[in-house]
Amino acid sequence: MKRLQQDDCGFASALNAIGGKWKTLILWEVNIEPRRFGELRRLLPGISEKVLAQQLREMEADRLVRREVFPAAVQRVEYSVTEFGKTLNEAVTVLSTWGKEHQARLAAKGEGCGADPGRN
Repeated sequence: MKRLQQDDCGFASALNAIGGKWKTLILWEVNIEPRRFGELRRLLPGISEKVLAQQLREMEADRLVRREVFPAAVQRVEYSVTEFGKTLNEAVTVLSTWGKEHQARLAAKGEGCGADPGRN
């Protein structure tokens, strides 16, 4: 996703942090417990290795996730949520709750996904 230009109200910054199809899902998974790259690939079917790496780099730059390298014969890397990332996860949870309520309201009015827009 193309990053939005910064604005005075902070909304563009928030959208940049969670923008795209995968960032909220990645954030959720590393919030549950630290995850290795391959584990994230398996947990997020449909994400390419390139996109996952890019999203993780952006989230690390935004200080939402932490990348920790464990030296060994075979290097192990884990991604975990930062304290700052936890605050975004809380905000996204509130937004998700709102979205579910909104969907239910639209469905009750017959305007949900797949409904005929010309109806009502």
